Amino acid sequence: MSKKFDKKLLRPQNWLTWFGLGVLWLLVQLPYPVLSFIGSSLGKASRFFLKRRERIAFRNIELCFPDMDMTTREKMVEQNFSSLGMGLIETGMAWFWSDARVRKWFDVEGYDNLTRALSAKKGVMVVGIHFMSLELGGRVMGLCRPMMATYRPHNSPLMEWVQTKGRLRSNKAMIDRNNLRALVQALKAGEAVWFAPDQDYGPKGSVFAPFFSVSHAATTNGTWVLSRLSGADLLCISMVRKEDKKGYRLHISETMADYPKEDGIKAAGYINHVIEKEIMRAPEQYLWVHRRFKTRPVGEVSLY
Repeated sequence: MSKKFDKKLLRPQNWLTWFGLGVLWLLVQLPYPVLSFIGSSLGKASRFFLKRRERIAFRNIELCFPDMDMTTREKMVEQNFSSLGMGLIETGMAWFWSDARVRKWFDVEGYDNLTRALSAKKGVMVVGIHFMSLELGGRVMGLCRPMMATYRPHNSPLMEWVQTKGRLRSNKAMIDRNNLRALVQALKAGEAVWFAPDQDYGPKGSVFAPFFSVSHAATTNGTWVLSRLSGADLLCISMVRKEDKKGYRLHISETMADYPKEDGIKAAGYINHVIEKEIMRAPEQYLWVHRRFKTRPVGEVSLY
């Protein structure tokens, strides 16, 4: 993915976006504890303007944790929106902070797991989780070990250039998630390739598997297909915020030695269970505002 700048990005229709990016750049020069306060405050204030997303978050949490009482559910949604605001700040940190400044604010658990997996030279499929700090997590992963990552190209050419430039500050390449051939080639070449199978990508290329208390959650079979085509190992990487504004911890799991490669349905259920365990590290930081259960089996009504 090229980082080459196109002068067309300076056209007037992009000036408002440039202004917003400039404000974000200036903002993230502030000390991290101040950024944490600003991000949380912005997130809390955004609930007033994001009522639809608030309803989705409540519904997702209700579906996944049916035994949770209303008070606890309300607290989680409140914390989730604080986390959402912090996610915007962390995007600026990921794109604009120096390597030295990023390194000051994270530590790593399980780095040897990644090193051992890569030493086998079979390629490593890195399963990611949509925590709000995802963008910063990608920058942190690259500082530990430069990787490749799957992504969906941005609709805005300017934002596509900015996010690609930011992500390639510490990683090797970005691969369109629909480019199966490139993904398989990278894995067969022994690369570590990050992707996130924890969202509802629609009925095409998906199977239904349990996710928390929802018995039928549309789950991409891309994990299973890539595994079979590439022969790569799988492990999971997630990053969550520490308490009391003390930064972040990157968690790298052991290789999934018991991943059921011969059965697509079982494989989807297996990956969902792995994702569940990662989410429970900090459930309030997960992307609950995404309609995770929008795709339903034939004959079922919408859960939203």
